[in-house]
Amino acid sequence: MKFEQYYLEQLSQFPSDSILNSVSYSDLRSYLESHISCFSVDLLRSFPKDHVFEWDNSESEAIEVEDLDFKTDIGTRLFNLSKNAPGFISLLDKESEKFNNFVSKIASSHLSNVTSILDQSQTNKSPQPNSDGSHISTLIDILENVSILEDYVFLNFAAVVKILKRFDKHSGIKIRDPYIMRFKDLLETTNNHITTAKAKIEEYLNHVPEFQKETATQNSSDSAITTAHISNSDSLQTSGDKQSLPNRINHLIKKRSFTDNVEKLNRVAISLRGPHGTDIIGGLLECCASHKTSVLDFSFSRLHHNVVFGALVQISGSVADLFNSLAKTARKWDGVLTFDVQNTKLHAKQISGSLDYRLNEAPYKDRLKYVATVLNQDGLSSEFLDKLVKFFLERKISIEQMKRLDLRDFLNSIEFTLSIPNDINPKTLRKEVFLFSTKYRTDIALQEDNVFRRHKRLVVFDMDSTLIQQEVIDEIARYAGVVDKVSEITELAMTGAIDFKESLKRRVMLLKGTPANVLEEVRKKLVFTEGAYSLCRALKIAGFKLAVISGGFIPLAKFVKNELGLDYAFANTLETSNDGKFLTGYTKGPIVDAERKAELLDVIAQAEGIVIDQVVAVGDGANDLKMLAAASLGIAFNAKPKVQEAASIRINQSSLVNVLYLMGFSEKEAIELQSV
Repeated sequence: MKFEQYYLEQLSQFPSDSILNSVSYSDLRSYLESHISCFSVDLLRSFPKDHVFEWDNSESEAIEVEDLDFKTDIGTRLFNLSKNAPGFISLLDKESEKFNNFVSKIASSHLSNVTSILDQSQTNKSPQPNSDGSHISTLIDILENVSILEDYVFLNFAAVVKILKRFDKHSGIKIRDPYIMRFKDLLETTNNHITTAKAKIEEYLNHVPEFQKETATQNSSDSAITTAHISNSDSLQTSGDKQSLPNRINHLIKKRSFTDNVEKLNRVAISLRGPHGTDIIGGLLECCASHKTSVLDFSFSRLHHNVVFGALVQISGSVADLFNSLAKTARKWDGVLTFDVQNTKLHAKQISGSLDYRLNEAPYKDRLKYVATVLNQDGLSSEFLDKLVKFFLERKISIEQMKRLDLRDFLNSIEFTLSIPNDINPKTLRKEVFLFSTKYRTDIALQEDNVFRRHKRLVVFDMDSTLIQQEVIDEIARYAGVVDKVSEITELAMTGAIDFKESLKRRVMLLKGTPANVLEEVRKKLVFTEGAYSLCRALKIAGFKLAVISGGFIPLAKFVKNELGLDYAFANTLETSNDGKFLTGYTKGPIVDAERKAELLDVIAQAEGIVIDQVVAVGDGANDLKMLAAASLGIAFNAKPKVQEAASIRINQSSLVNVLYLMGFSEKEAIELQSV
């Protein structure tokens, strides 16, 4: 909503004489457009975006007005602004004085009435109210009128702030802060009258026992308020009888809360930007504390010593006084002050005593919240990041936050917090993300941003080509002299071309007669995947339960379990001859295939009392897909193309430590965990 429309709508809530004596935003804006904007010295705003300011070497003195050289154009603009800017200030002064004379008279009248009532009460030497509570009714009515006057002052102050912001933008001359300081002095008497009147009324009412009692009742429970008390009628009569003083006070209190339907006008967005870090934060908060201003929400960002600290505040004192203090604080700490009266409809709904939105969420409310973790061990180039942001923009996906995860000399890992339009299908988006990441050979893991993303408790790994670099059955086959035949079948199984159970049966049969001690020889030559030790150590220190579920063989799975400090190991069992010296070409017990892997994952989670939303699975083969799908975070690690296409999340980096990034850990946190 344009401020002018908002301003007029809000003014319509006040009496007609208030409207006539308000600051005429429309007149001021019209003057700006006709006398200021066209002569702006902010040339980047004055010319089209594609305009080029060329160097003019011409020595010709004959210069056409429509083709001015740079210095002449600046001079012409400054000359016209020097003529027209004082006219704007004069018009604004006139409007400000008209408004102040009006509110000053009203504020003075309210204070005079309050003083008169209280003086009369003291003359009667009675701390108790009249039997009918009439003067208390009058005092509360005055308090309500003073509150309305405060809203009116705030609204006009907002108009002055907005029109000065517009002047600064369109002229290129910065006068807002010094003018508001003048405006604050203009309102000094009015603000003092308002503050004094409120203080006197509240101090008096705090000594009225009935008022204290009913206020306490009001604050503790609404159940004591009868239907008659919250009637929309202004009458204080019920069933023809005059109400008692407590009920009457109660009615007035409830009447104020039930008739306060006009949008609250005293919320302001403030930010201080500057090079002094914590001093900037302290300065803004000190101003809020000194001027009865409540901080509703805040945001903060830092680049070296330069910070931006913003706050959404609610003002109960003088807004002009607050601005004056903020302007002085900004000058003290070499800061830049932004002060913007909120002119959008703010939600009044409360959730657990706080606003139902947050500053960082306000522009992205009611959207899908996701996190995209971007990984490339060779570095994230500016060209790639440019393409990625354009990918988001094309789909109207907004970036709420960016966080670097690595500690390298070059950028290789970023976590994006995203807000996604509700009409985007997450499954479709995942496919588009997969195609994009494949094109640029950079991993992009898209996860829903919820409480479980950073609170996993169980990680389940495949073994072959995941925790270790080899396929153990291929290594056994190498000793048996059938490696080529076994490898062919292994490849078919990995890509999903044949059923895993069938492939395992064929491969094991080829090993018939192989000495059983071959498993010990294979164990000696196992090579762990880069980052396996670091990842598992970090996860164990962080309190995770870890398991290996392998389509390989149990002696080697147990070795991996012990070597990495895992909690569980499941794999297939090779049958041996009666003397235990040779392999028979068969397996014993249930085959650990795709279905069995998913089943074991669920069994471990249940045994540990862990919900499935807290389970991570990592694997590389087609027989891992059901396990990956069963986990809340299923990661295809350097998997075959068909597996990557079927999996929702994938990592194609050399180190397993990258799994930590997808779980919300940074490299710094990973190093801290490993050093314990």
